Amino acid sequence: MKNFSLLALAAASLLATAAHADEADGSQHVLQAQSTRPAAEVRAEARNPIRISEGSTGVMTPAASDMSREAVKAQAVSAVRDGQTSRGESGLM
Repeated sequence: MKNFSLLALAAASLLATAAHADEADGSQHVLQAQSTRPAAEVRAEARNPIRISEGSTGVMTPAASDMSREAVKAQAVSAVRDGQTSRGESGLM
């Protein structure tokens, strides 16, 4: 009786494994994609990225200014001296 129940348990587990064998790889859920453009065209487009003129992404270029470096530093020193700038972690961001 003990051998029969062990054999029945082994057979049931073998059948349960065989019933789910095709679901392990997920092949029934694969999407088939159909391209509408040739690969060479897509590669050429990828080599020429879109230029972003404004927004939070893209390359930032320095702003044009007619002030010299020394004038900007003097203006910053004056603002700190007059208390117009926040200092350390106590200031507002």
